[in-house]
Amino acid sequence: MKYNLSIVVPVFNEEESIPELIAWIERVMAKHPMLSYEVIMIDDGSSDNSWEIIQNLAKNKLQIKGIKFARNYGKSAALHTGFRSSEGNVVVTMDADMQDSPDEIPALYDMVVKEGYDIVSGWKKKRHDPISKTIPSKFFNYVTRKISGIKLHDFNCGLKAYRHKVVKNIEVYGEMHRYIPVIAKWNGFRKIGEKVVEHRARKYGETKYGLERFLYGFLDLLSITFVSKFKKSPMHFFGAMGTLSFIFGFFVTVYIIGKKFYEIHYSLPVREITDQPLFFLALVALIVGVQLFLAGFIGEMLTMNSPRKLDYSIDEETGIG
Repeated sequence: MKYNLSIVVPVFNEEESIPELIAWIERVMAKHPMLSYEVIMIDDGSSDNSWEIIQNLAKNKLQIKGIKFARNYGKSAALHTGFRSSEGNVVVTMDADMQDSPDEIPALYDMVVKEGYDIVSGWKKKRHDPISKTIPSKFFNYVTRKISGIKLHDFNCGLKAYRHKVVKNIEVYGEMHRYIPVIAKWNGFRKIGEKVVEHRARKYGETKYGLERFLYGFLDLLSITFVSKFKKSPMHFFGAMGTLSFIFGFFVTVYIIGKKFYEIHYSLPVREITDQPLFFLALVALIVGVQLFLAGFIGEMLTMNSPRKLDYSIDEETGIG
């Protein structure tokens, strides 16, 4: 690798904090002269002077690199671009708002290099946020732990460290930056650790995220869980659900018809099939079952005819070349 460490910093309207953050990173890294490093700052369509500040820093400091988006694409796009551009053996991500402490970087680096973690996620155990954010955050993290099986307390912490091969083998899109550990796990990187980190009160500006992120985050979790499990075999999901629905509708229909014949045979009062709500429930179940089957077949055909992308991660190689 060209560097020991790459520090990826998404930036969106943080002109006040950028110089102070870079100075802090430099002070920390000066205490560890054996570590070569780069800082990659991705300007996510800022409307202030963030990009001009990044340009000036990059002119005077060789280890500073800047990438500017034409408009605001979101944190996931910024991280994905930073990952693609990183050249470090270990990649550390942090926010530009000074709430993440650069003092944590060396310890995160050591956990990846010396302890063999694929990912180390920060845990802001003591938060400087209002209760309107901390309570939903705890619930959100609890649900994510249960669904993903990853025992982290703070999935959304921006301060994380990754082994180089992790960031080169995952894709972060949409609003999936909250679930990078989940994405990494589905790609075979299962040694995921956690470190308690300092959470500092915001010094400049205002938060860019509202309470709606928890709703979007929950929907994103369902999406990534579904796609990760069934993107290569949609029939496994739609076929199973269609089978259950069709079988339910079929047996309810058989029951209704059999019941009518029984009543006719023994001269009992007969109720018209179409007068029974159960008939319409069975009809809907049959139709839904067929539609789910068709959705599965169409999904399988699309999967088979789409350009093939290697869906696995290479851990190590030997004897190549």
